[in-house]
Amino acid sequence: MMPRLLALTVVAGMLLTTPAIAQTTFTPREESPEEFAAGKGRDETFYACTACHGFRLVAQQGLTRAQWEDSIALMVRRHNMPPLDDKNRETVLNYLEAAYPPRAPVGRRDWVNPFAK
Repeated sequence: MMPRLLALTVVAGMLLTTPAIAQTTFTPREESPEEFAAGKGRDETFYACTACHGFRLVAQQGLTRAQWEDSIALMVRRHNMPPLDDKNRETVLNYLEAAYPPRAPVGRRDWVNPFAK
């Protein structure tokens, strides 16, 4: 009797929480290129990156040109990002290097960007 009651309680709890979980699913916020740093190549970079993820993720990074190159190579290799042709790659890298250069958080000298590895 006790194992059945326990099983019923667990199932009932799951059924009651399922609607709450369904209502809290992630809905991406609409973004537009104009929300981000102005510069030559902004639109091309925005649309190359947002095919897979929000651009805010990109804008938060702050990497060197070499790190941006490594990041693009990683996404092509591991996440099936379509490779950029030479012209578009140069445009994207120029924009990222100028708009989102390396920076350290205020007050943290030991901080290492986790995406720079």
